[in-house]
Amino acid sequence: MTARTSDIEKAAGVLRDGGLVALPTETVYGLGANAEAPEAIARIFQAKGRPPSHPLIVHIGGAEQLDDWVQDVPLAARLLAEHFWPGPLTLVLRRGPRVPLEATGGLETVAVRVPDHPVALALLSAFGGGITAPSANRFGSVSPTTADHVRAELGDAVDFVLDGGPCAVGVESTIVDVTGKTPTILRPGGVTREDLEGVLGHPLAVPATSRVRVPGQHPSHYAPRARVVLVEPGRVLSEAALAQELGHKVGVLQPASLGEAPINAYAVVRVPDAPAAYARALYGFLRALDQQGCDLIIASLPEEEGLGLAIANRLRRAAGPRPSETGSG
Repeated sequence: MTARTSDIEKAAGVLRDGGLVALPTETVYGLGANAEAPEAIARIFQAKGRPPSHPLIVHIGGAEQLDDWVQDVPLAARLLAEHFWPGPLTLVLRRGPRVPLEATGGLETVAVRVPDHPVALALLSAFGGGITAPSANRFGSVSPTTADHVRAELGDAVDFVLDGGPCAVGVESTIVDVTGKTPTILRPGGVTREDLEGVLGHPLAVPATSRVRVPGQHPSHYAPRARVVLVEPGRVLSEAALAQELGHKVGVLQPASLGEAPINAYAVVRVPDAPAAYARALYGFLRALDQQGCDLIIASLPEEEGLGLAIANRLRRAAGPRPSETGSG
């Protein structure tokens, strides 16, 4: 779907007036505000229920604008921007004076990317500035990949929803910290580690924790209402059967390796063989199992290469401790 020019102009006007706009990107829908307006940025945190210490991503219209928002850009960042922008890659760099601390969680670093979606790029052009935009959902829950997901979850907290159709990638951008001596992947996402290494010419680490706070690092993130339990692929059938016997309404993400093996469960989703198709549909699967009333989801991790690394990362976060277990909201 291509948004009408009048809708894009209306959305740009909402941003200029300090409002919130849900906008499509190739990854997920974002909840956008004027990246230079602290009061508008504060509304994002309020609408999402997001702690203000969690940094946001600033979306810009092109790599040529990078120096307007950041400083001390290393060669590695230039190379990655040249190869992957527009696209699902976010670079963490030193904050420039144009970026308020409200957008960075008080940090002197900022996450920046150029989205690869015609509607998002048209909005950035019409608005004429940067748009700060985390995913358009409640903090910690499943990210939205359609405009209807945004409307169902955030409702009137969003001033305008710009519908650009379903998201093509379906998981968030890869975040790479380029402020240190060696670039580091802080969040796997739509650009694979293998592709990044091919451009930079050396291996990249994917640490479990980092010195830099970035989106998606909360212990429980990307989580449906149902509890997610991760098991080995060969145990999916037996664990689902046991949970069913214990009275759970079990949803199952059935790996392709199990073929057509029958599962006696409340709801079953057979995941695609291709990692790109799985990534595109993952959040929709989790939302659908919630809507069907499941209270427990049994899943296994895919092979952690290519986009499988991003899928595994999201499933691990979805299976993390509930907010009541971590003492956070």
